[in-house]
Amino acid sequence: MEFSKVGIIGAGTMGSGIATSLAQQGVSVCLVDTTADAVARGKAAAKKFYDRAAEKGKMSADDAAACDGRISTSTDLAALSDCGLIIEAIFEEQSVKEELFGRLNAHLKPETVVATNTSALQVSDLAEAVDDPTRFLGLHYFNPAAINPIVEVVKGAKTNQAIYDKCLEFCRQTAKKPIACKDSFGFAINRFFVPYSNEAVRLLDEGVGTTAQIDRVARESMGIAAGPFLVANLVKPKIMFHAQRNLGPHGAFYTLAKTLAEKGDTDYEFEIGDDASADAAADKVIADRLMAATFFPVLQELDEDVATAADIDMGAGLALRFGKAPCELMDELGKEEVARIVSYVTETYGHPMPASIDKVGSLRS
Repeated sequence: MEFSKVGIIGAGTMGSGIATSLAQQGVSVCLVDTTADAVARGKAAAKKFYDRAAEKGKMSADDAAACDGRISTSTDLAALSDCGLIIEAIFEEQSVKEELFGRLNAHLKPETVVATNTSALQVSDLAEAVDDPTRFLGLHYFNPAAINPIVEVVKGAKTNQAIYDKCLEFCRQTAKKPIACKDSFGFAINRFFVPYSNEAVRLLDEGVGTTAQIDRVARESMGIAAGPFLVANLVKPKIMFHAQRNLGPHGAFYTLAKTLAEKGDTDYEFEIGDDASADAAADKVIADRLMAATFFPVLQELDEDVATAADIDMGAGLALRFGKAPCELMDELGKEEVARIVSYVTETYGHPMPASIDKVGSLRS
Protein backbone atom coordinates (compact mmCIF):
# COMPACT_ATOMS: atom_id res chain seq x y z
CA MET A 1 0.00 0.00 0.00
CA GLU A 2 1.40 3.38 -1.03
CA PHE A 3 0.03 5.17 2.07
CA SER A 4 -0.57 3.16 5.25
CA LYS A 5 -2.18 6.07 7.14
CA VAL A 6 -4.31 8.82 5.64
CA GLY A 7 -5.59 11.97 7.30
CA ILE A 8 -8.93 13.43 6.25
CA ILE A 9 -9.92 16.96 7.18
CA GLY A 10 -13.67 17.43 7.22
CA ALA A 11 -16.01 14.82 8.71
CA GLY A 12 -19.08 15.71 6.69
CA THR A 13 -20.67 13.65 3.94
CA MET A 14 -17.61 13.57 1.70
CA GLY A 15 -14.93 13.29 4.36
CA SER A 16 -16.67 10.50 6.26
CA GLY A 17 -17.42 8.72 2.98
CA ILE A 18 -13.76 8.79 1.96
CA ALA A 19 -12.77 7.56 5.41
CA THR A 20 -15.33 4.75 5.18
CA SER A 21 -13.97 3.63 1.81
CA LEU A 22 -10.29 3.75 2.77
CA ALA A 23 -10.73 1.95 6.09
CA GLN A 24 -12.61 -0.81 4.31
CA GLN A 25 -9.53 -1.26 2.11
CA GLY A 26 -7.23 -1.71 5.12
CA VAL A 27 -5.98 1.87 5.43
CA SER A 28 -5.69 3.53 8.84
CA VAL A 29 -7.55 6.84 8.81
CA CYS A 30 -7.48 9.87 11.10
CA LEU A 31 -10.67 11.93 10.64
CA VAL A 32 -10.37 15.54 11.79
CA ASP A 33 -12.94 18.30 12.14
CA THR A 34 -13.38 21.41 14.26
CA THR A 35 -15.72 19.93 16.89
CA ALA A 36 -16.08 16.66 18.76
CA ASP A 37 -19.71 16.42 17.60
CA ALA A 38 -18.68 16.69 13.96
CA VAL A 39 -16.09 13.92 14.13
CA ALA A 40 -18.47 11.76 16.17
CA ARG A 41 -21.12 12.08 13.44
CA GLY A 42 -18.55 11.20 10.78
CA LYS A 43 -17.34 8.18 12.72
CA ALA A 44 -20.94 7.08 13.36
CA ALA A 45 -21.76 7.31 9.65
CA ALA A 46 -18.87 4.96 8.87
CA LYS A 47 -19.92 2.49 11.56
CA LYS A 48 -23.50 2.54 10.28
CA PHE A 49 -22.23 1.70 6.78
CA TYR A 50 -20.17 -1.26 8.05
CA ASP A 51 -22.96 -2.54 10.31
CA ARG A 52 -25.44 -2.49 7.42
CA ALA A 53 -22.93 -4.30 5.19
CA ALA A 54 -22.55 -6.97 7.86
CA GLU A 55 -26.33 -7.31 8.24
CA LYS A 56 -26.63 -7.87 4.48
CA GLY A 57 -23.86 -10.45 4.49
CA LYS A 58 -21.46 -8.29 2.49
CA MET A 59 -18.84 -8.56 5.24
CA SER A 60 -18.52 -10.40 8.53
CA ALA A 61 -19.21 -8.77 11.89
CA ASP A 62 -15.50 -9.10 12.69
CA ASP A 63 -14.53 -7.35 9.46
CA ALA A 64 -17.04 -4.57 10.19
CA ALA A 65 -15.52 -4.06 13.62
CA ALA A 66 -12.00 -4.07 12.14
CA CYS A 67 -12.95 -1.42 9.57
CA ASP A 68 -14.50 0.76 12.26
CA GLY A 69 -11.38 0.33 14.39
CA ARG A 70 -9.16 1.71 11.64
CA ILE A 71 -10.82 5.16 11.90
CA SER A 72 -9.56 7.43 14.66
CA THR A 73 -10.81 10.97 15.22
CA SER A 74 -9.47 14.30 16.47
CA THR A 75 -10.22 18.01 16.55
CA ASP A 76 -6.51 18.88 16.36
CA LEU A 77 -4.59 19.16 13.08
CA ALA A 78 -1.49 17.98 14.97
CA ALA A 79 -3.02 14.48 14.97
CA LEU A 80 -2.23 14.31 11.25
CA SER A 81 1.53 14.70 11.67
CA ASP A 82 2.22 10.98 11.08
CA CYS A 83 0.01 10.64 7.98
CA GLY A 84 1.65 10.02 4.61
CA LEU A 85 -1.32 11.51 2.76
CA ILE A 86 -3.78 14.17 3.94
CA ILE A 87 -7.01 14.81 2.04
CA GLU A 88 -8.90 18.07 2.60
CA ALA A 89 -12.68 17.66 2.24
CA ILE A 90 -14.16 20.87 3.64
CA PHE A 91 -16.48 23.60 2.32
CA GLU A 92 -16.10 24.39 -1.41
CA GLU A 93 -14.81 27.94 -0.97
CA GLN A 94 -11.29 28.86 -2.01
CA SER A 95 -10.54 31.28 0.85
CA VAL A 96 -11.71 28.73 3.44
CA LYS A 97 -9.51 26.02 1.98
CA GLU A 98 -6.50 28.34 1.71
CA GLU A 99 -6.84 29.36 5.34
CA LEU A 100 -6.90 25.70 6.36
CA PHE A 101 -3.80 24.85 4.33
CA GLY A 102 -2.00 27.78 5.92
CA ARG A 103 -2.66 26.29 9.38
CA LEU A 104 -1.87 22.77 8.22
CA ASN A 105 1.65 23.67 7.05
CA ALA A 106 3.02 23.61 10.59
CA HIS A 107 2.03 19.96 10.99
CA LEU A 108 3.42 18.56 7.73
CA LYS A 109 6.49 16.39 7.43
CA PRO A 110 8.68 17.10 4.38
CA GLU A 111 7.45 13.88 2.73
CA THR A 112 3.71 14.35 3.42
CA VAL A 113 1.45 14.52 0.36
CA VAL A 114 -1.52 16.90 0.58
CA ALA A 115 -4.62 16.60 -1.61
CA THR A 116 -7.79 18.59 -2.03
CA ASN A 117 -11.16 16.98 -2.68
CA THR A 118 -12.36 20.10 -4.49
CA SER A 119 -14.87 19.38 -7.25
CA ALA A 120 -14.30 22.49 -9.34
CA LEU A 121 -11.64 24.89 -7.99
CA GLN A 122 -8.25 24.93 -9.65
CA VAL A 123 -5.70 22.77 -7.87
CA SER A 124 -2.79 24.99 -8.94
CA ASP A 125 -4.35 28.00 -7.23
CA LEU A 126 -4.95 26.12 -3.97
CA ALA A 127 -1.41 24.69 -4.09
CA GLU A 128 0.03 28.15 -3.48
CA ALA A 129 -1.26 27.99 0.11
CA VAL A 130 0.96 25.02 1.03
CA ASP A 131 4.68 25.25 1.70
CA ASP A 132 5.58 22.63 -0.93
CA PRO A 133 3.21 22.73 -3.94
CA THR A 134 5.15 19.90 -5.61
CA ARG A 135 3.54 17.56 -3.06
CA PHE A 136 0.01 18.87 -3.64
CA LEU A 137 -2.67 17.54 -6.02
CA GLY A 138 -6.39 17.00 -6.42
CA LEU A 139 -8.15 13.80 -5.35
CA HIS A 140 -11.79 14.38 -6.14
CA TYR A 141 -13.91 11.50 -4.82
CA PHE A 142 -17.49 11.28 -6.05
CA ASN A 143 -20.48 11.05 -3.75
CA PRO A 144 -21.31 8.64 -2.17
CA ALA A 145 -17.58 8.18 -1.67
CA ALA A 146 -18.02 5.00 0.35
CA ILE A 147 -19.21 3.16 -2.77
CA ASN A 148 -18.70 5.39 -5.84
CA PRO A 149 -15.67 4.02 -7.71
CA ILE A 150 -14.57 7.21 -9.49
CA VAL A 151 -11.78 9.51 -8.30
CA GLU A 152 -10.48 12.38 -10.43
CA VAL A 153 -6.73 12.64 -9.88
CA VAL A 154 -5.73 16.19 -10.80
CA LYS A 155 -2.17 17.26 -11.50
CA GLY A 156 -1.42 20.85 -10.54
CA ALA A 157 1.11 23.00 -12.39
CA LYS A 158 3.79 22.17 -9.80
CA THR A 159 2.76 18.64 -8.79
CA ASN A 160 5.70 16.22 -8.84
CA GLN A 161 5.07 13.54 -11.49
CA ALA A 162 6.27 10.69 -9.27
CA ILE A 163 3.89 11.77 -6.50
CA TYR A 164 1.06 12.07 -9.01
CA ASP A 165 1.72 8.54 -10.31
CA LYS A 166 1.90 7.26 -6.72
CA CYS A 167 -1.55 8.70 -6.00
CA LEU A 168 -3.02 7.18 -9.17
CA GLU A 169 -1.73 3.79 -8.02
CA PHE A 170 -3.03 4.37 -4.48
CA CYS A 171 -6.52 4.89 -5.89
CA ARG A 172 -6.28 1.61 -7.78
CA GLN A 173 -5.02 -0.17 -4.66
CA THR A 174 -8.02 1.09 -2.69
CA ALA A 175 -10.62 -0.20 -5.19
CA LYS A 176 -11.19 3.05 -7.07
CA LYS A 177 -11.06 3.81 -10.79
CA PRO A 178 -8.94 6.95 -11.19
CA ILE A 179 -9.40 9.47 -13.99
CA ALA A 180 -6.18 11.31 -14.82
CA CYS A 181 -7.14 14.98 -15.18
CA LYS A 182 -5.50 18.17 -16.30
CA ASP A 183 -6.10 21.05 -13.89
CA SER A 184 -9.15 22.94 -15.14
CA PHE A 185 -12.28 24.33 -13.45
CA GLY A 186 -14.68 21.39 -13.14
CA PHE A 187 -12.08 18.80 -14.20
CA ALA A 188 -13.48 15.95 -16.35
CA ILE A 189 -16.93 15.17 -14.93
CA ASN A 190 -18.41 18.27 -13.29
CA ARG A 191 -17.23 20.24 -16.34
CA PHE A 192 -20.28 18.81 -18.16
CA PHE A 193 -22.56 17.48 -15.43
CA VAL A 194 -22.96 20.80 -13.62
CA PRO A 195 -23.78 22.78 -16.84
CA TYR A 196 -26.25 20.03 -17.82
CA SER A 197 -27.96 20.55 -14.46
CA ASN A 198 -27.76 24.33 -14.81
CA GLU A 199 -29.41 24.09 -18.24
CA ALA A 200 -32.27 22.11 -16.71
CA VAL A 201 -32.90 25.04 -14.35
CA ARG A 202 -32.72 27.46 -17.30
CA LEU A 203 -35.40 25.43 -19.09
CA LEU A 204 -37.56 25.63 -15.98
CA ASP A 205 -36.93 29.38 -15.59
CA GLU A 206 -37.97 29.94 -19.22
CA GLY A 207 -41.14 27.91 -18.84
CA VAL A 208 -40.12 25.37 -21.47
CA GLY A 209 -41.03 22.47 -19.20
CA THR A 210 -41.85 21.44 -15.65
CA THR A 211 -39.34 19.80 -13.30
CA ALA A 212 -41.01 16.41 -13.78
CA GLN A 213 -41.11 16.80 -17.57
CA ILE A 214 -37.45 17.83 -17.76
CA ASP A 215 -36.44 14.90 -15.54
CA ARG A 216 -38.40 12.49 -17.74
CA VAL A 217 -36.89 13.81 -20.96
CA ALA A 218 -33.40 13.57 -19.46
CA ARG A 219 -33.98 9.92 -18.59
CA GLU A 220 -35.38 9.13 -22.02
CA SER A 221 -32.92 11.06 -24.19
CA MET A 222 -29.69 10.42 -22.26
CA GLY A 223 -30.47 7.20 -20.45
CA ILE A 224 -29.67 8.76 -17.11
CA ALA A 225 -31.00 6.94 -14.04
CA ALA A 226 -32.29 10.06 -12.26
CA GLY A 227 -33.23 13.39 -13.80
CA PRO A 228 -31.41 16.65 -12.99
CA PHE A 229 -33.97 17.96 -10.47
CA LEU A 230 -34.13 14.74 -8.50
CA VAL A 231 -30.32 14.73 -8.35
CA ALA A 232 -30.27 18.42 -7.42
CA ASN A 233 -32.56 17.74 -4.46
CA LEU A 234 -30.37 14.84 -3.35
CA VAL A 235 -27.12 16.86 -3.40
CA LYS A 236 -28.87 20.17 -2.50
CA PRO A 237 -29.36 23.03 -4.98
CA LYS A 238 -26.98 25.29 -3.03
CA ILE A 239 -24.16 22.84 -3.87
CA MET A 240 -25.10 23.25 -7.54
CA PHE A 241 -24.90 27.01 -7.06
CA HIS A 242 -21.32 26.86 -5.79
CA ALA A 243 -20.24 24.32 -8.42
CA GLN A 244 -21.70 26.28 -11.35
CA ARG A 245 -20.34 29.57 -10.03
CA ASN A 246 -16.86 28.05 -9.95
CA LEU A 247 -17.16 27.22 -13.66
CA GLY A 248 -17.71 30.89 -14.54
CA PRO A 249 -14.16 31.44 -15.87
CA HIS A 250 -14.96 29.13 -18.81
CA GLY A 251 -17.20 31.78 -20.40
CA ALA A 252 -20.74 33.05 -20.98
CA PHE A 253 -22.43 29.65 -21.37
CA TYR A 254 -21.40 28.78 -17.79
CA THR A 255 -23.34 31.69 -16.27
CA LEU A 256 -25.68 30.69 -13.44
CA ALA A 257 -29.32 30.01 -14.25
CA LYS A 258 -31.65 32.70 -12.88
CA THR A 259 -33.13 30.60 -10.03
CA LEU A 260 -29.73 29.34 -8.88
CA ALA A 261 -28.30 32.87 -8.92
CA GLU A 262 -31.23 34.38 -7.04
CA LYS A 263 -31.52 31.70 -4.34
CA GLY A 264 -27.76 31.30 -4.04
CA ASP A 265 -26.56 29.61 -0.86
CA THR A 266 -30.01 29.23 0.75
CA ASP A 267 -31.58 25.91 1.69
CA TYR A 268 -34.34 24.91 -0.69
CA GLU A 269 -35.46 22.06 -2.93
CA PHE A 270 -37.19 21.90 -6.30
CA GLU A 271 -40.79 20.71 -6.27
CA ILE A 272 -41.18 17.67 -8.50
CA GLY A 273 -44.77 16.59 -9.08
CA ASP A 274 -46.30 14.22 -11.58
CA ASP A 275 -45.46 14.61 -15.25
CA ALA A 276 -48.75 15.42 -16.96
CA SER A 277 -47.15 16.88 -20.10
CA ALA A 278 -47.95 15.68 -23.60
CA ASP A 279 -45.97 18.18 -25.62
CA ALA A 280 -43.66 16.46 -28.11
CA ALA A 281 -42.33 19.79 -29.40
CA ALA A 282 -41.30 20.90 -25.91
CA ASP A 283 -39.77 17.48 -25.23
CA LYS A 284 -37.60 17.90 -28.34
CA VAL A 285 -36.38 21.33 -27.21
CA ILE A 286 -35.59 20.01 -23.74
CA ALA A 287 -33.70 16.99 -25.11
CA ASP A 288 -31.67 19.11 -27.54
CA ARG A 289 -30.71 21.67 -24.93
CA LEU A 290 -29.77 19.11 -22.27
CA MET A 291 -27.58 17.33 -24.83
CA ALA A 292 -26.09 20.65 -25.99
CA ALA A 293 -25.24 21.56 -22.39
CA THR A 294 -23.49 18.20 -22.04
CA PHE A 295 -21.80 17.86 -25.43
CA PHE A 296 -20.36 21.39 -25.63
CA PRO A 297 -18.32 21.22 -22.38
CA VAL A 298 -17.14 17.70 -23.25
CA LEU A 299 -15.91 18.83 -26.66
CA GLN A 300 -14.20 21.80 -25.03
CA GLU A 301 -12.39 19.63 -22.50
CA LEU A 302 -11.31 17.26 -25.25
CA ASP A 303 -9.83 20.28 -27.06
CA GLU A 304 -8.01 21.18 -23.83
CA ASP A 305 -6.78 17.61 -23.13
CA VAL A 306 -8.42 17.67 -19.69
CA ALA A 307 -9.14 13.93 -19.90
CA THR A 308 -9.57 11.22 -22.51
CA ALA A 309 -12.91 10.45 -24.13
CA ALA A 310 -12.81 6.94 -22.66
CA ASP A 311 -12.24 8.26 -19.14
CA ILE A 312 -14.95 10.90 -19.49
CA ASP A 313 -17.42 8.21 -20.52
CA MET A 314 -16.27 5.89 -17.74
CA GLY A 315 -16.90 8.66 -15.21
CA ALA A 316 -20.31 9.47 -16.71
CA GLY A 317 -21.35 5.85 -16.50
CA LEU A 318 -19.93 4.87 -13.12
CA ALA A 319 -20.09 8.13 -11.16
CA LEU A 320 -23.26 9.63 -12.64
CA ARG A 321 -25.07 6.55 -14.02
CA PHE A 322 -25.47 7.93 -17.51
CA GLY A 323 -26.86 5.06 -19.60
CA LYS A 324 -25.66 6.85 -22.72
CA ALA A 325 -22.21 8.30 -22.03
CA PRO A 326 -21.49 11.64 -23.77
CA CYS A 327 -18.74 10.64 -26.20
CA GLU A 328 -20.40 7.34 -27.05
CA LEU A 329 -23.70 9.14 -27.69
CA MET A 330 -22.04 11.79 -29.85
CA ASP A 331 -20.32 9.10 -31.92
CA GLU A 332 -23.69 7.38 -32.33
CA LEU A 333 -25.45 10.59 -33.41
CA GLY A 334 -22.71 11.65 -35.84
CA LYS A 335 -20.94 14.93 -36.54
CA GLU A 336 -23.76 16.67 -38.42
CA GLU A 337 -26.38 16.05 -35.73
CA VAL A 338 -24.04 16.91 -32.87
CA ALA A 339 -23.02 20.14 -34.63
CA ARG A 340 -26.71 21.03 -34.98
CA ILE A 341 -27.33 20.38 -31.29
CA VAL A 342 -24.21 22.19 -30.04
CA SER A 343 -24.85 25.20 -32.32
CA TYR A 344 -27.52 26.27 -29.81
CA VAL A 345 -24.72 27.03 -27.34
CA THR A 346 -22.31 28.60 -29.81
CA GLU A 347 -24.97 30.85 -31.34
CA THR A 348 -26.67 31.81 -28.07
CA TYR A 349 -23.53 32.50 -26.02
CA GLY A 350 -20.96 33.44 -28.66
CA HIS A 351 -18.55 30.58 -28.06
CA PRO A 352 -16.61 29.13 -31.00
CA MET A 353 -17.43 25.59 -32.06
CA PRO A 354 -14.90 23.27 -30.37
CA ALA A 355 -12.36 21.76 -32.76
CA SER A 356 -13.15 18.26 -31.47
CA ILE A 357 -16.44 18.41 -33.39
CA ASP A 358 -14.37 17.13 -36.35
CA LYS A 359 -13.58 13.92 -34.42
CA VAL A 360 -17.21 13.09 -33.68
CA GLY A 361 -17.87 9.62 -34.99
CA SER A 362 -14.53 8.37 -33.70
CA LEU A 363 -14.07 10.19 -30.36
CA ARG A 364 -13.42 6.96 -28.51
CA SER A 365 -11.24 5.38 -31.18
